[in-house]
Amino acid sequence: MKFRLLPLVAVLTFFAPALFAAGQPNELTPEEKAAGWKLLFDGKTTAGWVALGKTELTGGWVAEDGALKRVEKAVDIVTTESFTDFELTWDWNIEKAGNSGLKYNLPDPAKNVGFEYQLIDDIGHPDGVKGGRLHQTAGLYDLIEPSEEKKVNPPGEWNSSRLVVNGQHVEHWLNGLKTVEFEIGSEDLKARIAKSKYAKIAKFGEKAASPILLQEHGAKISFRSMKIRPLPAK
Repeated sequence: MKFRLLPLVAVLTFFAPALFAAGQPNELTPEEKAAGWKLLFDGKTTAGWVALGKTELTGGWVAEDGALKRVEKAVDIVTTESFTDFELTWDWNIEKAGNSGLKYNLPDPAKNVGFEYQLIDDIGHPDGVKGGRLHQTAGLYDLIEPSEEKKVNPPGEWNSSRLVVNGQHVEHWLNGLKTVEFEIGSEDLKARIAKSKYAKIAKFGEKAASPILLQEHGAKISFRSMKIRPLPAK
């Protein structure tokens, strides 16, 4: 039997749909849809997001070039829907010397205090330097340092993050590597909270249904491909 090698262009054309369908920002694959994933940002509008404590989105945040961007002085924004157990993935791109964060498990949904997946220029922002690893990207801000094995792309480049809240178990991921893992309500976490800036905040660290919050911290930052999959309650 004789085999004929196809030209490279023909091979790429044949496989193109499979190669690139999953790589489009702000889109769900058929497999993701079947698994219960949904978009928190549609890639075109700010639908589903409001200013913290408000019923609409105020200035400073825009949907532009396929990203949800903080472009000028603004306020924290939150999803209009609350979540308890979930898996969340997103891409983010922060400016040099920038600082921001994604917060979840807010004890009071009307306030901006909760667990924070830190998003920061580790070596360009003072808090990332002076605060040490407790204040660096992909850590649980002020409570748990991110893994020393983490790989973060520099400011101006996209990073991919993942957050899992499954019962009492929580994981932070960055660019495919797990950076933080902890149990809500554990003695270790309670001890860390007692030594932190959150020590006197009522119900901080207890499991709660809350919106997802994107932090306004004076920096330009962009988000895209924000996908969430609710998990069965444990």
